[in-house]
Amino acid sequence: MNISGSDLHLFRVFDSVVRNNGLSAAQVELSLSQPTISNHLTALEQRLGVKLCERGRRGFALTEKGRVVHQIALEVLAGLDQQSRRLSQLRGVMVGKVRIGIVDCVASDIHCRLPEALAAIAGNTPMVEVDLKIMRPGDISAALAENELDIGIGGFDSRLGVLSYHLLYHEEHRLYCGAGNVLAGMPEAAITRDLAYAQPWVHRGYWGGRRQRSFQRIDSDRIVYDIEAQMLMILSGAYVGLLPVHAAEAMVAAGRLRQLPVTDDDYVAEIELATRTGSLSRTIAHVRDELLRQHQDICRHQSERSAPDI
Repeated sequence: MNISGSDLHLFRVFDSVVRNNGLSAAQVELSLSQPTISNHLTALEQRLGVKLCERGRRGFALTEKGRVVHQIALEVLAGLDQQSRRLSQLRGVMVGKVRIGIVDCVASDIHCRLPEALAAIAGNTPMVEVDLKIMRPGDISAALAENELDIGIGGFDSRLGVLSYHLLYHEEHRLYCGAGNVLAGMPEAAITRDLAYAQPWVHRGYWGGRRQRSFQRIDSDRIVYDIEAQMLMILSGAYVGLLPVHAAEAMVAAGRLRQLPVTDDDYVAEIELATRTGSLSRTIAHVRDELLRQHQDICRHQSERSAPDI
């Protein structure tokens, strides 16, 4: 059979009903009444000559042929959307999906301008879809290298030659303990580095370089792979550990964390934007450039602040 424009409309109605598991739930998405939706399904069944689904008081259920028709409908609609995007690009409209992976616990950092970049992208190029995922740094690098991500944001201790890196901003880390830790109630002058190192630490497993100096120092040290998990373990009072200052501030103000006066292990992480080397699509390059533009003043200000006086 030849697929007409009216068939495409019926396919979309059918897909909405399947995704919403019934006519009633599909009403809001389609802005159609239940009888109208039912009439559309009947029209599609008559057009194809097959029964698509059971519907009525007993609920909604696809027939076996209905499952096949739904899969075909999805393929037809996806192909149409893809060709529509290609035609839009010919007219100069920027379209497409950009897959971004970012490390956890950055929303509280005022230096992270991702929300501002997303707002600019949505306002200036509304046909660009950003698919944002929270991931570990190593997973971000691997996904970029395998072309499963387009842009990565995080602290990358391990560098891959197939990736390019751009500094966005710096993230300060300090040493903290929970309110229940023995160090929490001690006078500041009494807390030494040796005393802090006598406590079990909780580290992030993806850290490298000097941040691993105390790894496996004692059997009671623990490894996690997410800042949220690390903070929960520090809040238990059983461990100390390095946390981003922006993430810990609210807990310090609430009396649940204490910043320890041991600065030997404090450090500043470089939060970078990573992409594959070589040429990027117009859409990916646009999103990358917007992210860099939003962070350029932050990066410059932090660099000037940390520069030594001459």
